[in-house]
Amino acid sequence: MTDHIEHTEETAQIPEPIRTPVYETVQSEQFRPKFAGFWTRFWAYLIDLIIVSSISGILIKPLFRIVDFPISNPGFLLFSPYKVVLLMLFLTYFAVMTKVFSQTVGKMILGIKVIRTDNSNLTWGNILFREVIGRFISKLLTIPYLLVIFMPKKEALHDLFADTYVIHEQAFEKEVVTYKREREGDELQGGTIV
Repeated sequence: MTDHIEHTEETAQIPEPIRTPVYETVQSEQFRPKFAGFWTRFWAYLIDLIIVSSISGILIKPLFRIVDFPISNPGFLLFSPYKVVLLMLFLTYFAVMTKVFSQTVGKMILGIKVIRTDNSNLTWGNILFREVIGRFISKLLTIPYLLVIFMPKKEALHDLFADTYVIHEQAFEKEVVTYKREREGDELQGGTIV
């Protein structure tokens, strides 16, 4: 019986103390672009509407009058040829300006621009979803523009379609980020961390 007890004493090893990680709370400050709100985007949109209407009044209306095409007689589904051409001008203006400059003239005047959520360059896919499909739906319903008021990053429906934000070019917001990390230090006997 004593042999058995001695044998177990020889094979038994003292386990190393298990180190339980100690975490500390760390705060860091970072700056992120300031998202453009409803009113800034609204005024930029009004400026762009004035520009599109001016182009229409200078080029398209006189052309329709010269060709003797009716401007106000609605055709199929209440869209006259003039309205279809005006819609094409509207969508083309927003698509080309946003692709080339990341902003329209109205956005340039108010100092805001369109960026992708991952900060890479805008692609034609983003432009198609944001400025053509999304803006067409938003223009028909009007209510999707109001999403800017309620969304945390101030996105409209067409921004959600295309994974884009509208930000101020020269304005940033300070953001305090709090996270926990494992505390590093020398370990003393008993697992105490210094």
